[in-house]
Amino acid sequence: MKKRPVTKAAVIGTALEFYDHALFGLGAAIVFDKQFFPAETPLAGTLGSFAAFAVGFLARPIGGVVFGHFGDRTGRKPMLVMTLLLMGLSTAGIGLLPTYDQVGLVAPVLLTVLRLAQGFGAGAEYAGALVLVAETSDPRRRGLWASLPGAGVQLGLLTATLVFTAVSALPSFETWAWRLPFLLSLVGVGVGLFLRFQVQESELFERERARGVSRFPALAVFRRQPRVLLIAFAANAPFGAIGYVLNVFVLSYVTRTLGLPAAVGLSAKLLASAVAIAVTPLFGLLSDRIGRRPVFLGAALFLCAFAFPMFWMVDTGHPGLVILAITVGYGVCVAGMFAVLASLLTELFDTRYRYSGVAIAREWTAALSSGPAPLVAAVLVAAAGGASWPLALLVAGCAAATAFAVLLAPETRRRDLTESVGKSSARAGAVI
Repeated sequence: MKKRPVTKAAVIGTALEFYDHALFGLGAAIVFDKQFFPAETPLAGTLGSFAAFAVGFLARPIGGVVFGHFGDRTGRKPMLVMTLLLMGLSTAGIGLLPTYDQVGLVAPVLLTVLRLAQGFGAGAEYAGALVLVAETSDPRRRGLWASLPGAGVQLGLLTATLVFTAVSALPSFETWAWRLPFLLSLVGVGVGLFLRFQVQESELFERERARGVSRFPALAVFRRQPRVLLIAFAANAPFGAIGYVLNVFVLSYVTRTLGLPAAVGLSAKLLASAVAIAVTPLFGLLSDRIGRRPVFLGAALFLCAFAFPMFWMVDTGHPGLVILAITVGYGVCVAGMFAVLASLLTELFDTRYRYSGVAIAREWTAALSSGPAPLVAAVLVAAAGGASWPLALLVAGCAAATAFAVLLAPETRRRDLTESVGKSSARAGAVI
């Protein structure tokens, strides 16, 4: 199978997923509190917006299990088509919702329902794209190729921020223009479907299907690779919390707590995403040369040390320092860890339940840590009277925890994906 069509379809589809996902985070931080919650209680509106954001993560583990199950039994490609449709249509639906002033409590209820649908589709979108690219790539450059859907993530975040920033400058932004970025998701759905229908199924999966697929892949991965799954859980949970504190909550912190214009936070997100697009494949390529663990640990430990200086820079209120801090923290450190996790996760799990294993490891931890992270951060800052030290402590602690988890993982750089973990581990001298 040619790598280029597969990679292009995976990257574009993942970009759309995170475009949709980022839009909801931006809306929750800037506009949803006014549109879908009572205007008389601003704090309640902010908490309600982030609660709706977090609710979407409750559906992601279910979506991960369902789509991962069928992805390991019927194929990677059909699941990627279905997740793309579900994500895009639910996002466009948000752009058509009535406001609280129009329908009262029905508005936040409808917002939550569509967020749940969005989360259900997202539960296996990135995992499926990651698995398909990894299974069709050159083993010597798997770190590079597997990191490219991660660059698609950043492309989606960048596009969402650009579009949202553009419409936020319109005088009609808070009346109707905020809906435009959500409706534009339909364009991405069309492009993504066109590309994904041209992709062939993974040859690795086809060989596995010929030998007989697992009846219940999600149960099999718990039974056959429990330690691998535990390591993947422990690495993903704190990492996800870091990403959503820096990518979602900090925007609210900059505007609501520090009183800076929304353009400052949005500019920080733009530059951070642009830098992340550039450095993600570089980190992936570096992991092909020196190993997955050294690259991941380097990025995680640097972020652990940088956490407090990062928020000191943010607290100065100087736009340049705010943008620089978020760019280094998210655009370099988080992007570096994310790039390496791509190949590490796919190499940890066997082919017969790789889709389920990656989806479960990512999405169950997302429900536990990623989704609630902005809400927890908001509560911590409120309890500290607006101080940022709880945020710095949270980021540093999570960076240390994810580094420790990866220390327990085997080095997977030279893993042969056609073999089971037991065989490849014995040959490499690793114990999993």
